Amino acid sequence: QVQLVESGGGLVQAGGSRRLTCGFSGGIMSAHGMAWFRQAPGKERREFLGAFTWTGDRTDYANSVKGRFTISRDNAKNTMYLQMNSLVPEDTAVYYCAAAQWGSGSSSEAHYHYWGQGSRVTVSS
Repeated sequence: QVQLVESGGGLVQAGGSRRLTCGFSGGIMSAHGMAWFRQAPGKERREFLGAFTWTGDRTDYANSVKGRFTISRDNAKNTMYLQMNSLVPEDTAVYYCAAAQWGSGSSSEAHYHYWGQGSRVTVSS
């Protein structure tokens, strides 16, 4: 059974940076599409941020984070990263990584079979 574990969240000042890590276990990471989502306080739906297809192609980023956030993956380390720069209070959210076997990098939550527990990032002004 695939398991995902996010880490690296915490409190950061506006303008600062943070790197989140998603650890993958219980399967072959290179056979999975991987994505980052976030859920802001009071929002019902998760916001798609960016993803990789299972072949390693990176999708486009959400407009809200384009130019500030970068996703990367290291299949050898079974790890995916989310580098967040120039953070603003509106980036405050719980950040989730997700995986789908033979995934296409879809922006739809329903595409992903596996989810981490989330890592909270709070950006103070």
